[in-house]
Amino acid sequence: MDAEQLHKIESAQGFVAALDQSGGSTPKALRLYGLGEDAYADEAQMFDLIHTMRARIMTSPTFTGERILATILFEQTMERDVGGKGTAEYLWQDKGIVPVVKVDKGLADEADGVRLMKPMPALDGLLERALGHGVFGTKMRSVVLRAHEAGIEANVAQQFDVARRILAAGLVPIIEPEVDIRSPEKTAAEELVTAAILAHLDALGNGERVMLKLTLPEQDDLYAPLVAHPHVLRVVALSGGYSREEANARLARQHGVVASFSRALTEGLTAQQTDAEFDATLDAAIQSIYDASLT
Repeated sequence: MDAEQLHKIESAQGFVAALDQSGGSTPKALRLYGLGEDAYADEAQMFDLIHTMRARIMTSPTFTGERILATILFEQTMERDVGGKGTAEYLWQDKGIVPVVKVDKGLADEADGVRLMKPMPALDGLLERALGHGVFGTKMRSVVLRAHEAGIEANVAQQFDVARRILAAGLVPIIEPEVDIRSPEKTAAEELVTAAILAHLDALGNGERVMLKLTLPEQDDLYAPLVAHPHVLRVVALSGGYSREEANARLARQHGVVASFSRALTEGLTAQQTDAEFDATLDAAIQSIYDASLT
């Protein structure tokens, strides 16, 4: 683990940019970017277009380590080039931004009010490749739909089981049991998720530290015990479908929590903008998210 990257994640001001749309979420991301499904003939062209979008963001002069702590990459993005070198290498060497890679393979069907992660049979190989690219950590997402205690415990337990494998490989896992913002039991679900995470954090070994990526909560500062926990390196919040304006307002009320926004970060960016328009739009988005992350 790179000590300089660790220090930045632990103590620097800023937020995490999530540029890890997978195959399932890429068509929507491209549509919002002004590229409909008529812009590509197949999946390969679709992934080329989303990489071009991500590269445009990452190479923008407004996208630097001064305001951005880390960037979460899709596995395929990690294996591609940006700015003439590997994406992860470019982010750290040229921008001072810590690279992180998404490792989950999507969601299983709902059971007990949650959607667990699908099996990850190729995880060990992915972790080895990530280390080779100088990646600092990983991210994996599961979803909570209802305040079902057994389901939430299974969800959080799965996250920590995989997290231990990631820690053993020498990477820092970002654990993301997302509570769906449309859940009719959102408040209760968030309380159960927080309690389950605390119990699993207490069971980690000496020196083991994780990051947490959580839904912007209904109860302000619900995550204060997680922020203060000795096994937690950083708590970040997902935008989860809230507009950037609402996500920023909610985030600003969560002390010690910083953003890890995806769609809310890219809101307003389009392929049709000139570079000057694109950079100005991205700059305003980055500044607003950075400011909301300072509380």
